[in-house]
Amino acid sequence: MVKATKAEKKIAYDAKLCQLIDEFTQILVVAADNVGSTQLQNIRKGLRGDSVVLMGKNTMMKRSVKIHAENTGNAAILNLMPLLQGNVGLIFTKGDLKEVSEEVAKYKVGAPARVGLVAPIDVVVQPGNTGLDPSQTSFFQVLNIPTKINKGTVEIITPVELIKQGDKVGSSEAALLAKLGIRPFSYGLVVQSVYDNGSVFSPEVLDLTEDDLVQKFAAGISMVTSLALAISFPTLAAAPHMFINAYKNALAISVATEYTFPQAEKVKEFLKDPSKFAVTVAAVSADADEAGAAKVEEKKEVVEESDEEDYGGFDMFGDE
Repeated sequence: MVKATKAEKKIAYDAKLCQLIDEFTQILVVAADNVGSTQLQNIRKGLRGDSVVLMGKNTMMKRSVKIHAENTGNAAILNLMPLLQGNVGLIFTKGDLKEVSEEVAKYKVGAPARVGLVAPIDVVVQPGNTGLDPSQTSFFQVLNIPTKINKGTVEIITPVELIKQGDKVGSSEAALLAKLGIRPFSYGLVVQSVYDNGSVFSPEVLDLTEDDLVQKFAAGISMVTSLALAISFPTLAAAPHMFINAYKNALAISVATEYTFPQAEKVKEFLKDPSKFAVTVAAVSADADEAGAAKVEEKKEVVEESDEEDYGGFDMFGDE
């Protein structure tokens, strides 16, 4: 079999990428730092069916995207180009974006702390027996980790933050973690951006629920209403509040002057003779008490009828 030249490989890659862009409208841009070939193969198997994983050099991907946009007039795909930075790959999918993102997150594998590696998380060594013999205490002394000898082995006394997030792993930290058998880091494809029919957004959007959307929409309506009321600009959201405020102002004028209107007459009557208000409250309270008593009596009758049906004319002790 004749081995393809670099030019032929580029042409084949360009054709494949353009074909995928034509076939799929949803793309996940994923970071592939510290992801091995076996791990990537497993991810491809897990997504097989409705998704395709494509890796490649950023320059080749940008070139293919640009050529495809020029040939097809699909200018929206150019929004993908600024996202092609660093060690990234593309996942073309026809499935649900959230489900595909969750499936990708499953394929994370543990990794040891290598010297010079930037820690993605804080590494804390928990207290307990290490299983190491007392001759290994030099590692702990270098890292200022308090220890004691217990039953012929080294035991860590208190939790120790060995590496902070963003710091580089030193040789002593890496050696100690290796001796303890701790693989503190886990790596896999990480979704950085989402492309959907020309729109680009953060992957956090995929985690939004209907309740979150309703809450954000309500917050937006509240802000619009507050702004409209502050500048006295009528909007559909602010209109009810404006009518209520206008009624309050008109009512205040009516109460302070001889001017009146139908909606203010009852209020003015109560203000002239507060005893009417007390009588009204008492009547409402009495009606509520009567309604409550009627419900209790009705419930009692239902319970008694149910008891009679259960016994069916027999004595509760079983005698006829």
